[in-house]
Amino acid sequence: MYYFIGIKGTGMSALACILSDLGYEVKGSDQEKHFFTEKGLNERNIEILPYNEDNITKDMTIIRGNAIKDDHPELIRAEVKGLKIYTYPEMVSKLTKMFRTITVAGCHGKTTTSSMLYHILNSIVGSNCLIGDGTGHANKDNKYFVLEACEYKRHFLAYEPYYAIITNIELDHVDYYKDIDDLRNAYTEYANKAEKMVIACGDDPYTHSLEVNKPIFFYGFDEDNDIIAKDVEFTEEGANFDVLVEDNYYGHFDLPIYGKHMLLNALAVIGVCYYERLEAKEVSKILKTFEGAKRRFTETKVLDNILVDDYAHHPTEIKCTIKSAKQKYPNKEIVAIWGPHTYSRTDAFKNDYIEVLKTVDKAYIMDIYGAREKENDYDIKSEDIIKEVPNAEKISETNFENLLNHHNSVILFMSPNDLTEFENKYIEKYKKNND
Repeated sequence: MYYFIGIKGTGMSALACILSDLGYEVKGSDQEKHFFTEKGLNERNIEILPYNEDNITKDMTIIRGNAIKDDHPELIRAEVKGLKIYTYPEMVSKLTKMFRTITVAGCHGKTTTSSMLYHILNSIVGSNCLIGDGTGHANKDNKYFVLEACEYKRHFLAYEPYYAIITNIELDHVDYYKDIDDLRNAYTEYANKAEKMVIACGDDPYTHSLEVNKPIFFYGFDEDNDIIAKDVEFTEEGANFDVLVEDNYYGHFDLPIYGKHMLLNALAVIGVCYYERLEAKEVSKILKTFEGAKRRFTETKVLDNILVDDYAHHPTEIKCTIKSAKQKYPNKEIVAIWGPHTYSRTDAFKNDYIEVLKTVDKAYIMDIYGAREKENDYDIKSEDIIKEVPNAEKISETNFENLLNHHNSVILFMSPNDLTEFENKYIEKYKKNND
């Protein structure tokens, strides 16, 4: 019996689904609040219990979520009973050694890139996956395993990838990384764990500075890359482009993707497909059917408005989400609802948040969600950003009357927090007011 402490976490829920798929008995515990990752767990009839130390019994192997602290009652009970305890990265590492694992790391885009790569490999040859949006699937007969590899606290160093993908390197997790050099050192170590090769975004300012002793191939728009998008055209329907790999024409791609960041994600995936000798026409055909990762520009039509649910939380991610909305809906008002995540990140990137939120027609900002941090340890509030952004105001799940006044708009809900309940309240009220 594998028992997950913190089973609703995006990575933990995916891992629980995978172990269940492989035939193991699985259950776990978490807060009673609903989270979107429960869907996969419920589909597999995986039991989810409220936290209680009495849940822990002697027949269990424990998997500890990254957010679980040393003083958690269930963890203490497991230690007292002398149970085997794995951290999340340790268990993922143990599992993925059985397959040809392709890890996807980067400050931005790793979930979408992982989802896209899994979609293609699974369609053509069969693949397992563990993705940070809560998606996990496995079959012991598959050769490939696509794994989203998070850099937080150097967790991605637990893995032994066949391919190591790097979508970009930008300072984040400032509660852990001292500076950009500390982060680059972590990525250098990650890249050097690759068995076959590293595939990295060459348009990123930091990837070329990595001291990598494994073969490394760069992708991007710049001519000095190995995997290049040529003759790119962005339209309201998506992007059209040709791909050259090491000066060889690979194929033409006509995809329903929006923004340069999404095209770069696709290039990373196409690079793996080229080196795994998959046929370009088949890759292009399957990529056309990719519907996106969970909570990554997920659209819902609400009468005359488009509601977009997105995980964006770093200023660069918010900027990309806004640009995608403007590309796809050039004639609609762009409205941003942003839920700041952690005091350290909000404080460190305060000025960047201010500048990016100035680019929308209207900004609504929620209270900062501290997660693992305490408000009293930081001198930052959402009001500090609101006062610097023209046409910005405070919003909450219980007070959003002004949001109902927007029509023919794209409403961007952006936060790592699950805003489903907020979105549902908005949809219900907006329809009631306008039907």
